[in-house]
Amino acid sequence: MNAILALEDGTVFRGHGFGARASASGEVCFNTSMTGYQEILTDPSYKGQIVTMTYPMIGNTGINRQDMESWRAHCSGFVIRELSPLVSNWRSDLSLASFLEESGIPGIQGVDTRALTKKLRVRGAMAGFLTTEPMSEADALARARQWGSMEGRDYVVEVTHREAFLWDEKDQESPEFSVTQQHSPGDPRQVRLPLPPADLPIVAYDFGVKYNILRRLRQRGFRVRVVPAGTPASEVLAHKPAGVFLSNGPGDPATLGGIVREVKTLVDSGVPIFGICLGHQILGQALGGRTFKLKFGHRGGNQPVKDLETGRVEITSQNHGFAVDPASLPSDVAVNRINLNDQTVEGLRHKTKPVFCVQYHPEAAPGPHDSSGLFDEFRDLVLKRG
Repeated sequence: MNAILALEDGTVFRGHGFGARASASGEVCFNTSMTGYQEILTDPSYKGQIVTMTYPMIGNTGINRQDMESWRAHCSGFVIRELSPLVSNWRSDLSLASFLEESGIPGIQGVDTRALTKKLRVRGAMAGFLTTEPMSEADALARARQWGSMEGRDYVVEVTHREAFLWDEKDQESPEFSVTQQHSPGDPRQVRLPLPPADLPIVAYDFGVKYNILRRLRQRGFRVRVVPAGTPASEVLAHKPAGVFLSNGPGDPATLGGIVREVKTLVDSGVPIFGICLGHQILGQALGGRTFKLKFGHRGGNQPVKDLETGRVEITSQNHGFAVDPASLPSDVAVNRINLNDQTVEGLRHKTKPVFCVQYHPEAAPGPHDSSGLFDEFRDLVLKRG
């Protein structure tokens, strides 16, 4: 298939289509991760975005059913330099092209992703249109310009689960595994590690939660009840949780005023709260702050973050296009982590209440594990308040 990627500024990239024969509009952004394309595709935070991978060859390990970060792929389109002609991994279930086809998502390869990334860094994230269907460049450009902006868009309502549920009641999804040379029937080459007792009940708000966050919480001994994004604070508190978790998710955090009000009620209740990514932005607003849109966002597995309380630098996994404005925060909220590339806020902590949050992804998937101790910090906070 021939394919076209058109940007709102008039730039057109031509290439070869793969995945679904389809068309899609969205915000064109880039991710600098060298691997983990499956986790990126299935992260609900990418709803409404056409994702460009900066690493030149994508697809060599295929797709497997175990490493999904949600129930489906969520991005609007996928842009790469070269699609691997072979799939070679013993865990692979299908190819990247087949996965995008079954997900209804168009992909384009043969694009100069270096030139596209440089344009997005200079101009900023732009509206775009990707098609693998017959279409003129003029029509593709018109469709790109019609889409608008990520600002003002609430995608949380589209990705949150509709009903509450208990995560991994049978402890089948959360155990970590190690790879062994021994081949055994049923689970070849993998040994699952035991989980601790689930002794601390918490409620996790699903704004587009990644499954690996829920796995990490269970691995720390939390019994996790996941609730839809619109759940009232009164209903959450009725479960008598030892703590509340606020998940990642897509779209503009400034559109989520109703959710922010419910979270403010939870903050005032004194229950321990931990937020990640969109959860950090929602919590920042509940504490009195405001958010703003970044020029091109932070997306990748190599973002340096400094802990201002310890001086430690973490290399982190990130995916966000908005940030909390530090000048808008009240005096009882401390900025305790910053991004070393642009000094934007990466972490907040309330000075008197059991509330903290980070802008990045300590569960990784994909990315480094420098920040995984934040889940232990949440457990310690819950135990201290209990």
